[in-house]
Amino acid sequence: MGLFTRKKNDATTGGSTRATTARVTDRDLSGVLMRPLITEKAVGQSTQGVYVFVVRPSATKFDVRDAIVKHYGVTPAKVRVVNRAPAERLAGARGRMKKVPGQKKAYVQLKKGDSINLV
Repeated sequence: MGLFTRKKNDATTGGSTRATTARVTDRDLSGVLMRPLITEKAVGQSTQGVYVFVVRPSATKFDVRDAIVKHYGVTPAKVRVVNRAPAERLAGARGRMKKVPGQKKAYVQLKKGDSINLV
């Protein structure tokens, strides 16, 4: 074995130098789903098997999918994530500007026959 080789055969590790990596189950999914979004549009879509959740700003589709499986016990068929940017809108009778905070929403579509009880 050369002095500057990359591979080292160690009897204690069985010849493997690969470090252990974190598994998918090691992630903390408790803060991914912040709350379900209950609006007129969202309730109308829930009859078609699509549920809307407000999620953490750093959440990905895969985080949302794993959190739905963990918390509700159903597997989503499709997950779409939408960012709503913060904006300023007219509010009140005097025409004052109001700041509306941004949020990240996830549309979770389930398979036919699956449902989530949000109430």
